[in-house]
Amino acid sequence: MCLLNKPKGEMTPEELQKREEEEFNVGPLAVLTQSVKNNTQVLINCHNKKLLGRVKAFDRHRNMVLEKVKEVWTEVPKNGGSKKKSKPVNKHRYISKTVLCGVIVGSLWSYTAGR
Repeated sequence: MCLLNKPKGEMTPEELQKREEEEFNVGPLAVLTQSVKNNTQVLINCHNKKLLGRVKAFDRHRNMVLEKVKEVWTEVPKNGGSKKKSKPVNKHRYISKTVLCGVIVGSLWSYTAGR
């Protein structure tokens, strides 16, 4: 029986352990598990920014330790009173290491360059 459908209150400690392993290897956290194992990049959408980096560690709440992160976002410059509409400007920065709170993760994809 698939333990993902069984209520946690009805599980033995062994079943709880097995369910957690299933969640990390088969469920939505599998992308993060594979990224850590294979040192591949993930693309994370957070609010109005995108992060491309390597996951070094994570927990069940999607809190992550990221390395070699490129943060990308778009800004519309202020036009200083001019009536012309300013064009959006793409901005980016490099972050060597950071901790990301899982609450702000909107979506997450495994990323392979050239695909």
